[in-house]
Amino acid sequence: MKITIIGHWGGFPKAGEATSGYLIEHDNYKLLLECGSGVVNSLQKVTDIKYIDAALITHYHYDHCCDIGPLQYARQIKTQLGEINKPLPIYAPEGEFFKLLKWEDYTYGVSFNADSNIVLGPFEISFIKNVHPVEAYSVKIRCGDKIFSFTSDTSYFKNLTEFFDGSDLLICECSFYADMDGTKTGHLNSSQAGMLAENANVKKLILTHLPHFGDLNDLLVQAKAHYSGDTELASYLMEINL
Repeated sequence: MKITIIGHWGGFPKAGEATSGYLIEHDNYKLLLECGSGVVNSLQKVTDIKYIDAALITHYHYDHCCDIGPLQYARQIKTQLGEINKPLPIYAPEGEFFKLLKWEDYTYGVSFNADSNIVLGPFEISFIKNVHPVEAYSVKIRCGDKIFSFTSDTSYFKNLTEFFDGSDLLICECSFYADMDGTKTGHLNSSQAGMLAENANVKKLILTHLPHFGDLNDLLVQAKAHYSGDTELASYLMEINL
């Protein structure tokens, strides 16, 4: 399983980069996880949009979903050019924007919730509902004997530890530094990210959804104070192979 970080900024993208977006690949199946600002542009540096088999959105905050519109237009144009001959399924929670996932005959929405178990190509996907101002979900993807987990956006809650237990890779949001409390906004700080990875026996931790202020290397130091495993900061178009 190969994971490419298409975008990793929180809120808005750094110039020339993107907010949340991750390309998950195995056996020629390509799943786009999140489609935030700048993702459609950045994704094309890695693959042609016509090769995406499915997309999955964890919640409807713009830094996770606002490039759905450009993605739909891309699928429309490529279909009209004869490059694609089937619509793109977009998996997402029910909500006020769900109906917009249906775009003529080019894309359509498929809903999920905390009880869902979805099989997409080689991937078995399960969910847990997060603590966030809007309905949002963490995601766990099994592929063979490997587990890739992704927090999306959430405050810390104890059931996350069990959900992520034994993951080979956890890409964990880290919106705040250790001395900051993200609870009211539904986000984790660096210490909580480290504690989550340690308590869940995660093999590798990557910090994402990064802030636009402070020294980002401090996030690493603070997370490592609580987690003994391999830890890195997400970076633009970074590749991880499991």
